[in-house]
Amino acid sequence: MADQTELAAQVQAGYAFDGAALELGALVENGKGNPAAKVRIPLSMVNRHGLVAGATGTGKTKTLQGIAEQLSAAGVPVFLADIKGDLSGVAAPGAPSDKAKARAAEIGQDWQPASYPAEFLALGGHGSGVPVRATITSFGPILLSKVLGLNEVQESSLGLVFHFADKNGLPLLDLKDLRAVIQYLTSDEGSAALAELGGLSKATAGVILRELITFADAGAEDFFGEPEFDTRDLLRTAPDGRGIVTVLELPDVQSQPALFSTFLMWLLADLFHDLPEIGDVDKPKLVFFFDEAHLLFRDASKDFLAAITQTVRLIRSKGVGVFFVTQTPKDVPGDVLAQLGNRVQHALRAYTPDDAKALKATVSTFPKSSYDLEEVLTQLGIGEAIVTVLSERGAPTPVAWTKLPPPRSLMGQLDTAAFESAVKGSPLLPRYGEQIDRESAYERLTAKVAAAPSAPPAVPAPAPHREPAQAGPSKVKPEKTVVEQVLGNAAVRGMLRSAATVASREIMRSIFGTASRRR
Repeated sequence: MADQTELAAQVQAGYAFDGAALELGALVENGKGNPAAKVRIPLSMVNRHGLVAGATGTGKTKTLQGIAEQLSAAGVPVFLADIKGDLSGVAAPGAPSDKAKARAAEIGQDWQPASYPAEFLALGGHGSGVPVRATITSFGPILLSKVLGLNEVQESSLGLVFHFADKNGLPLLDLKDLRAVIQYLTSDEGSAALAELGGLSKATAGVILRELITFADAGAEDFFGEPEFDTRDLLRTAPDGRGIVTVLELPDVQSQPALFSTFLMWLLADLFHDLPEIGDVDKPKLVFFFDEAHLLFRDASKDFLAAITQTVRLIRSKGVGVFFVTQTPKDVPGDVLAQLGNRVQHALRAYTPDDAKALKATVSTFPKSSYDLEEVLTQLGIGEAIVTVLSERGAPTPVAWTKLPPPRSLMGQLDTAAFESAVKGSPLLPRYGEQIDRESAYERLTAKVAAAPSAPPAVPAPAPHREPAQAGPSKVKPEKTVVEQVLGNAAVRGMLRSAATVASREIMRSIFGTASRRR
């Protein structure tokens, strides 16, 4: 290893930035933090994405909590996937302790407890937060295929089902809508339509239908439907200018891992399509932390991986930073890993041959340094990490063994009363709290099948009675037409707005195949 004074000088120079920066900690020398050699990340580079990795119990969750706190304080909204259920504490000040104060003092910081503005969500109401749902239409065939575990042929066939629904004006809002369309195509009434689709066989449609039924029986029915969550609600700031930290509860992640991870990808893809291009910015518009990232990539199709890679590559120019949180860099495909310029690597274990391979692979992802990383990565203590980030000019900073500060907010769950109060007081609850079920594919196909045997011939409507024209100006106010009366109804206007939102998203979406295959 290089001389310690020389190493400290390299870190000081490499992490000295002109603009605003997040404080990640200080260089570790002789087992202690060196407050003169601070390790930081430029705020303007956070949208170049990052990776927080490390073995279980090494401090990854506290690292992302500490980064989220600083982003919020800088006015940047944050999204956190709460896999373990211990990130809700960001809304409460941390408990003062001599240990926390001593650790902060060691790296040159003054630790003071603080709370941050937080919003709590739950997928489909599976949890205590504000329910988050998506329509089947906006979710799209590629994401849904990943959830269902379909192969490439079946994925392509599902895309044809979406195409048929769009072409025939059948809104796909929830799972029963999609099941109804497939049941129709495989029935005697829909056999002609199935034949027109060509690439969709009755056998494949049956396989997809069975997977959908199993999926619904496993409890996934509640995740899809309306009102659909508007991802722009993730971009809010509090009245005092701090960014709101949105915490998504994922209490049952082990029962539906593919669904949870893919739903997070839907949120990110939806943001990608809604946000304008803004290029390089002084600070990001949102930072998205994707915990347990290995669940997203497990058994993923080529199309799915390509879509993720493209989303991560391009969403940077829309001001969104994405941090994947997982155990080793090997959990993330190479094309995605190449986009992650900021690395915080906690300790790894090498108890098995597979662990040893993962350790070597992790070392290979770092720039050259004076450290023997294979040795150092197994020696890191809790709350310590190997760090390298992108400097303001986009070059990697020196690799630094870093001691990270403790979070200022509560390191644990928010108490039940405070949590319930936060949810009840949320401005999002009136909009998303109650599920609605308007007319869609299921109702239309059910009515069509029921009416088919005895459908009466269409009777032309009688021509409207018209009074003869009178000379001179008329003072009689004309009666509203039927169309004007209908459009004047507030409920109808609300339904049309909802339908227009679904249609516009459907037209815009392309990365995950929804628009390009169904247009």
